[in-house]
Amino acid sequence: MSGGAFRPSGRVATEAAQSYSFSRRTVMLGAAQGVFGLALAGRMTWLAVVENEQYTLKSESNRVNMTLVPPRRGWIVDRHGAPIANNRTDFRVDIIPDRLENKDHVLALLRDLLKLPPEEMDRLVADLEHAAGFQPVQVAENLDWERFAAVSVRLPELPGVAPTRGFSRSYPAGAAVAHLTGYVGAASAEQYKQTHDQLMVTPGFKLGKDGLEKTLEKQLRGVAGQKRVEVTARGKLVAELATRPDQPGANARLTIDAGLQDYAARRLGTQSGSVVVIDCLTGEMLAMVSMPAYDPNNFSDGISHLEWKMLSENDHVPLMNKVLQGLYPPGSTVKPMNGLALLGAGVPASDRVVCSGALRVGTGVFHCHKKSGHGALDLKNAIMQSCDIYFYEMIRRLGYDHVAPVARSLGLGQKFELPFNSQRYGTVPDTAWKLRRYKQQWTVADSLNASIGQGYVLSNPLQLAVMASRLASGRALQPSILAADVRHGAPALPFAPEHLDTIHQAMWGVVNGGGTGGAARMLIPGVALAGKTGTAQVRRITMAERAGGVLKNGQLPFKMRDHALFQGFAPHDKPRYAIAVVLEHGGHTVRNLDTPAIARDIMTYLFDRDRAMASLIEGEATWGGDIRTRMAAETAAYRAAANAPPLAVGAQTEFGASAPTDAPAVQAAAAADVATAEELANTAAHGNTVAEDGTTERDVP
Repeated sequence: MSGGAFRPSGRVATEAAQSYSFSRRTVMLGAAQGVFGLALAGRMTWLAVVENEQYTLKSESNRVNMTLVPPRRGWIVDRHGAPIANNRTDFRVDIIPDRLENKDHVLALLRDLLKLPPEEMDRLVADLEHAAGFQPVQVAENLDWERFAAVSVRLPELPGVAPTRGFSRSYPAGAAVAHLTGYVGAASAEQYKQTHDQLMVTPGFKLGKDGLEKTLEKQLRGVAGQKRVEVTARGKLVAELATRPDQPGANARLTIDAGLQDYAARRLGTQSGSVVVIDCLTGEMLAMVSMPAYDPNNFSDGISHLEWKMLSENDHVPLMNKVLQGLYPPGSTVKPMNGLALLGAGVPASDRVVCSGALRVGTGVFHCHKKSGHGALDLKNAIMQSCDIYFYEMIRRLGYDHVAPVARSLGLGQKFELPFNSQRYGTVPDTAWKLRRYKQQWTVADSLNASIGQGYVLSNPLQLAVMASRLASGRALQPSILAADVRHGAPALPFAPEHLDTIHQAMWGVVNGGGTGGAARMLIPGVALAGKTGTAQVRRITMAERAGGVLKNGQLPFKMRDHALFQGFAPHDKPRYAIAVVLEHGGHTVRNLDTPAIARDIMTYLFDRDRAMASLIEGEATWGGDIRTRMAAETAAYRAAANAPPLAVGAQTEFGASAPTDAPAVQAAAAADVATAEELANTAAHGNTVAEDGTTERDVP
C-alpha cells in the first residue's frame, strides 16, 4: 500500500446542508397542506353558500313530502245560475301501481279497513292488472270520514296507497245532460306521455273527455295547488305544513234552461230521439236533448265493462249525440220552406194543384200519402194537409235548384259555431252537387224526392230547429249555447214579409186548422203553436206490398220504422220559441209519444209549467217510471240476459272506452243512416223510388 491518505467516494453531508434540506421539505409540505386546506375551505364555502339552497331542499325532502292538489273545476251553470255540472266533497283512496309493495297484504288490509265487498275486490284486482304503472287506480270514492281516516293513519303499512281529500264532478240531472256536458275522467296513458304533466297522474285529477267538459277544458280546469306534509323516515305523518291552495277554474254559463232540459229529456219517454228549443229573439239554445243517454256520473267515476258493453250494443244508440250527429231525411217538415221558395220564385199562393192520390211522370207513378187524394189545393192547404202531389208538381215545374239556396239560407246543410267537435252537417243537394258526388245528372225523380224531404236531403235536428227559428223570425239567427257568445242583431233574411206571413198561417193551420198536426194544439188561452209534422221513410215498399196493403210501422221491427219529425214555433202571431223534435224510427205508433204531443208539452212548459208537469207525470206512469228508474231496470235486465258475467269481468273498469261521440257503435250507426238514405235515393227503377212510395205522412191521424 502506498503512502497516500484514504479519500471516501461519496459526498460528505455537513450539518448545515442537512438543516437546509429539512427546512426545504418542510416548506414544500406546508405549502401543499396549505393548498389542500384552501381547496377544502373553498369547497366547504361553495357547499355552504352557493349550493346551500339545493342541499337544503334535498334535506327537506327527506322529511317533507310535497304533492299536487287537483284544482276544483269551474261549474257549468244554466242561464239562471242553476248548476248543470258542479263539484261535491269527495274522500277517495287510490293505488299507484308503480309504488305498490306486498300487493296481497295491502289489498287485504284495504278490504278490511274500507269494508269492500267481494265484487269490488274482484274489480280492483282486475283494474290493477290492466292499468298503466303510473296511473292511479281507484280503490273507493265518496267515503265517509271514518273509513278515510282509518286508511290515512295506516299509511306506513300501505305503500302505494294514496288517500285524497278533494272534490269530484257531479251532474245533478244525470242522463238528461249527458250529451250536453259530456263528462270528466282520469287522464289516459297517451295524454300523460304527450305532456309529462304530473297533474295528469295525481290521484283525484280528472279532465274533460267529451262534450262541453272537453271543449271548455282550458276554462274549467283551474291551477293545481301544492300540499306539504312532514313525515318520519318510514313515511308516517307528523304534521301538515303550509300549503299553496289551488285556483279553481272559471264557471261557464250556458243559454240552456236546466228545468226545460230536464223536462224535455223526460218527455221523450222511451223514444230514441232528440229535442232542440231556440229563442226566436236571440238564437239562444234553451234545450239540447238527446235520448236515451248514459249517466255522466258513471263515466266520471269509471264506467264498468258491463255498462260500456250494454251501451254499445243498444240499438237506440245511447252513446250518440243525436242532436249533432244524427242525420235524417227531414220529410214533410221542409214543405213550409219549399213553399217559401215557390213564393219567392213568383208562384202565386192561390195557384192550385189537383191531387188525385197519384201523379204520373214519364213511365212512373208517384203517390201521395192519401190514397184517395186531396182534391184541388192551394199552397196553404197543401202545407196543412201535407199533400205530396202539390209539391211534386210545383217543384217539378220550378226545379229543385231554385229551392236549394232557400234551404241553405234557413240553416240546412250549415255548420254552426258551437263548442262541440261532433257536428255532422247533412246535405242540401242540387245539380252541381250530384254531378260532383256521383258524376250523374240531376233527374226529375231527384226533384220529386227532395220536394218531400227525402232522397239526398239530410239534416240534423239542430238544423231543423234553426230552420223553424228563421221561418218564425225572418232573421238569420245563429244558435248559441254559451251565454258569452250570444249574437244579437241577426240580419233579416231576403224573404218578403207577406210570404213569411202566408207560411205562418199555413203552419198555424197544420196544428189548429184541421191539418196533420192537430195533436200539437196547445190548451193555453192566447198561445197557439204553429208547426209542421213529418215522416221520413227508411225502407223500400215493393209494389207487391202496396197492392196487398202497406204494413204499418207498429208491425215492423224497430230499425225498419219511419222516422217521425216536428218543427214549429209559438206563439204563432209573435214567435218567441222554436222547436224541433226528431224520433228515430218513431213511426207515429204511440200517440202520447209522438212528435206533435211531445212538442206540445215541451212548449207548454215554457208558458204553463204546472200544466206541462201534470201531463208528464201522467205519461211517466205508463212508460215504466222516470229516466233513472227505467235505466236501472234496463241494466238489471241486461245483466240477467247476459247470465250475470263474472264480476271480475263485468264490474272491472273499462279502460278501453272511447269518448261516447267517438265510439265505434256511434260511427257505425251514423254510417248506416247515410248509407240507407243514399240507397233509397239512388234507386233508378220506376215504381220503387222514395217519392213513388209517398209515405211522408201515412201514419199521421
